[in-house]
Amino acid sequence: MRRVVITGAGTVNALAQDVPGTLKAFAEGRCGIGPLDFPDVERLSVRIGAQVRDWTPEAHFERAQLTLLDPFAQFALVAAREAMGQAGLGKAPGVPERWGAVMGTAGGGNSTVNDAFRAVFAEGKNRVHPLTVPRLMNNAAASHLSMEWGLMGPSFSVATACASSNHAIGLAFQMIRSGMADGMLAGGSESMLNFGGLKAWEGLRVMSPDGCRPFCATRNGMVQGEGAGVFVLESYESASARGAEILAEVRGFAMTSDAGDIVAPSAEGAARAISGALADAGLAADEIGYINAHGTGTSANDRTECAAIHAALGASAERVMVSSTKAMHGHCIGGTGAVELLACLMALRDGIIAPTINHVQADPDCALDIVPNTARQVPVRAALSNAFAFGGLNAVLALSKV
Repeated sequence: MRRVVITGAGTVNALAQDVPGTLKAFAEGRCGIGPLDFPDVERLSVRIGAQVRDWTPEAHFERAQLTLLDPFAQFALVAAREAMGQAGLGKAPGVPERWGAVMGTAGGGNSTVNDAFRAVFAEGKNRVHPLTVPRLMNNAAASHLSMEWGLMGPSFSVATACASSNHAIGLAFQMIRSGMADGMLAGGSESMLNFGGLKAWEGLRVMSPDGCRPFCATRNGMVQGEGAGVFVLESYESASARGAEILAEVRGFAMTSDAGDIVAPSAEGAARAISGALADAGLAADEIGYINAHGTGTSANDRTECAAIHAALGASAERVMVSSTKAMHGHCIGGTGAVELLACLMALRDGIIAPTINHVQADPDCALDIVPNTARQVPVRAALSNAFAFGGLNAVLALSKV
């Protein structure tokens, strides 16, 4: 079983269109949530979100390429370029058949679907763009990543709602660890901030009209965001041989199913995923210094997750720092775990713990150190990243310093 490390990271999200800007925003506790700007937003009840502002596709892609790229694929490609650049890779090192890409997404080309429906139903047109299907398919981001860097190994997409990114990164980790692959691009991407996408979410009545406040007694729902996070994962031996800078080691991964309710979370299922990740990593509960929580800002999720952390970590839950960065970058659905993994890297590399901003009042059902409102400087040697999705699908990653 080989050791697996992260040697590159890239992102596009509401806080910044690169990793340094995102980490700076995390450290400052800056909020990227604001009024939404797209057609028909006035018809929505919820009009706030963490939108990627000042996005200029033409600055990143040729016109011919853009005809093939939904925004979710654009975000993924730009994030992957940053990750590959940091890893010092212009292409897959060694044998290209042993490198691939796994990307998580829930909505895929949702913006393309929204535009096509508008054209047909609202504008009365009888045809849609001829490349609508290649733009909307969930595997588009993974496919474009494989083509841009000539990755000829396993490449595919994972769709497990809000756990998609963690599942994608975890599967990439397992493939490298087992010897199936030498390296992978892995992460997630989402772009559902459009009228159709948010109108569907409004129907669930889980959206906040005024802000995301995870673990706060005054919370009233989640706020949707968009963006991507992509990482270069490779074997420790490969990274060391070429002198690559190692950002962190992926130590363990676990995934569980609640097998209960399609939307109501289970503390038992989440706790099994946390415990499983610790066991897979060979880490004790008291070795974990930081947990990036799923922390959506809904009462059901927040209370269930806190109960799961207590159940899995026992007495160590009283000491571990836990924060949700969704209050800053919004809930990026299938891409959210990838954006949030950056907070774990910041904790491990820089000893900076991203805060849970917008905290107003403690909730006795969320009795954890949630790092309220202000970042902390505390050395951390190991961290967890939680993701718990509709459908009762849970995925937890364990990371450490090398």
